[in-house]
Amino acid sequence: MTTPIFLFDGHCVLCSRGVHYVLKHETPPETRFVAILSEQGRKLAAAHAIDPENPQSFLWIEGDKALPASDGVLALLRHVGGPASIFCLGKILPRVLRDSMYYAVAKRRYKVFGRTEACYVPTPENRCRFVLT
Repeated sequence: MTTPIFLFDGHCVLCSRGVHYVLKHETPPETRFVAILSEQGRKLAAAHAIDPENPQSFLWIEGDKALPASDGVLALLRHVGGPASIFCLGKILPRVLRDSMYYAVAKRRYKVFGRTEACYVPTPENRCRFVLT
């Protein structure tokens, strides 16, 4: 199995909280994190029709599957587990409804959760899990 990749908006507080959640709950620690504005992040975003300057979705890549929006969230939660995995019950909702809710939050994420001026900086202990180029 290939290492899962979490492509995230490093300026988004909600996205950074998602990264923290994975770092705290994933066992064994295997996910690699790629900031969307990094060189590698821009390449991944472009390959999956995501504008890195105005991302409307994060991306969860596992094996040969690249999952955006609500499918990505559900795959991430199934992979990581932890208390938020209760939201995997959202799988019973039609994708169009799940994605509508996802994009409503994504559109307002800076207003509701905030935006940082600097991209997320990993701790020395977690630095090896981040693609920094």
